Amino acid sequence: MADNHASEPQQLQLFAVEERASEQQDRMTGLELPQNATLESVIGAFLKHMEDRGFTGHTRQAFRLDIQLLHDYLGPAAAIGDISTATLNAFLRWMESGRGIPCSPKTLERRVTTLKVFFGWLADEEVLPRDVSAPLIHRAVSAPLPETLNDEEISALLGVTQALRQGDDIHGPDARPHLLLNLILSTGIKKSECVGIHLNHLDLADPEHPAVWIRYRNTRRRHKERRIPLPAALVPPLNEYLLQYPTRQSLFPWTGRNLEYVLTGVAETAAVSRLTFEILRWTCALRDFIEGMDPDALRRKLGLSEISWYEVETRLDMLARQRGHTH
Repeated sequence: MADNHASEPQQLQLFAVEERASEQQDRMTGLELPQNATLESVIGAFLKHMEDRGFTGHTRQAFRLDIQLLHDYLGPAAAIGDISTATLNAFLRWMESGRGIPCSPKTLERRVTTLKVFFGWLADEEVLPRDVSAPLIHRAVSAPLPETLNDEEISALLGVTQALRQGDDIHGPDARPHLLLNLILSTGIKKSECVGIHLNHLDLADPEHPAVWIRYRNTRRRHKERRIPLPAALVPPLNEYLLQYPTRQSLFPWTGRNLEYVLTGVAETAAVSRLTFEILRWTCALRDFIEGMDPDALRRKLGLSEISWYEVETRLDMLARQRGHTH
């Protein structure tokens, strides 16, 4: 579930567009747009909507580029009320093969997402009577679904880590596998985020409501920083681990590859075919999704951008349906 984006979009010359749209916004009370309003005149209001919703600067820039391409395709006089599902499908076919500029599957997928967000917003605001983007199909959903663990596999893995935690006549107690497995399974953090946890990122002031802060050194990724609650049951194995592995700074003073080896060893003992950070991350996300966690809360917990979330949510829904759960 890597939060990868297409290449950074170039800065657009949309300032004039934004100024004209802003002037129209100043004359409106709320979003009072007629259906014959031009696509160009709506862009400013859409940018403000995204800013109010907390969309990241990267996402706003990418979505703005996509809507500007739709504007270029339709022409300056195009009215939002005249845009149909057929129009949008024709635009996507043009993007894919008629524009003369390569468009990767991931970029095309993001543009489908942009259209769904934009026209869904117009429908929600009752500017349009219906969401013309709703029938558009996310083509990436045909890709193989990510691997996740079922309840039996999770139980087998926890049985192994619990046994390692207790130790036996040959090997002493080792809480590290149990802590690592439960930490990723409950938070869904990425391998790099796990390796980056420092002891002062742990909030254990209230043992009944512990939490971990995910921090980033790179200032460009600070928007991904977040506080994730931890299960109270994780505190005892954490304390045991810190006694067994004294560390002054990093919670896990090993490379990500070494931690993957720990997971692989647990999987082999539990007779589970594969166990990686990515599998645990998707398993965590799927469990939260099935349990009904608020979608935006789950997105923030996973540290995903709005662009990535629309793709991830689709796959989570498909995985949930495979298991007999519907939303």
